[in-house]
Amino acid sequence: MYHSWLDRWDERRALRGEEGKKPTDFVLDTERAFPGAKKMTSIEDFCALADQAVVDPAFFDELSVSDQGFEKLDGGLKFPSDISTDIEQNNVVSAKITESGAFDQAMVIFHHWNASARNRQIANFFSQRGITVVEIAMPYHLERSRPGSVHADYMLSPNLGRTIQSVRQAVLDGRKLIRWLKSEGYREIAVLGMSLGSWVAGLVAAHDSAVSKASLFLTAGSLADMVWTGRATRLIRDSLEPEIELTDLRRAWGPLNLENYELCLARPDLDLHVVLAKRDKVVLPELSERFIRRLKNAGARPSILELNCGHYSLAMPPYILWAGLSLKRFLSCADKSARRA
Repeated sequence: MYHSWLDRWDERRALRGEEGKKPTDFVLDTERAFPGAKKMTSIEDFCALADQAVVDPAFFDELSVSDQGFEKLDGGLKFPSDISTDIEQNNVVSAKITESGAFDQAMVIFHHWNASARNRQIANFFSQRGITVVEIAMPYHLERSRPGSVHADYMLSPNLGRTIQSVRQAVLDGRKLIRWLKSEGYREIAVLGMSLGSWVAGLVAAHDSAVSKASLFLTAGSLADMVWTGRATRLIRDSLEPEIELTDLRRAWGPLNLENYELCLARPDLDLHVVLAKRDKVVLPELSERFIRRLKNAGARPSILELNCGHYSLAMPPYILWAGLSLKRFLSCADKSARRA
């Protein structure tokens, strides 16, 4: 009875998330996705460039190593993004810093899709336990929102190229922030990603050796499969399905598929923590399970917590409390390099 109510609550929450959304057109937008590429009309040509990006170790590398432009004021931080878009607000990265008073550990949080506020409770909880929390605004969210837009429909959409550009921008912004935190003296850097933010956090952890701990909430490997099967993205699928098959979408969004970086995520000096929802209709459990199997086959030994709730109801007690305590234990554990010493 209780779980039936929980499922209905999740569905009502999903319906609210669709309010005001409209289907948008399928677009390749190759030149946004791949630096230096020209405009294309062929899905096959787009996929060929995506295949190259997957094996290009520099695709998610920072474009600038300058520390200029960082402005810290009243618990906030602003700095220029290394990727310039046609939305001016999106080109300046904002982050909220909740300091712990110590430089032992900092945690960068990548929020969920369409987040409208930061999570003060999480920030306060961990800062009081010696971990400085930095909540970054992902592209087209919060202070970076597109004028007149209620939803962050530019970050994840049927526009294949802009979706890749947006996630790549989020990864580069995160890496730039982490480099600044290291320059400020923080010894250990952890990342926490929630839902879509877990893809960004995972990509950051896979490509940045400065990250020693990564916690991924409500995650899977293939973003293409998540969008194709997930409850929250059915309007996007409605636009994609007449134009592209799932097999091609998997190739097109291959650079965003965490399974393509499983060896990087399984590196010995990275600890992984995963929180999943058994009743998830947004990130289907079978997608999460496949990702976990791939990680384990690559040599990773993630700490996994599975809760009998849905995607949205993870934010409700007692599930969010169990998830928070599990994260606290994970962050409190000595890192692998320390255990080997």
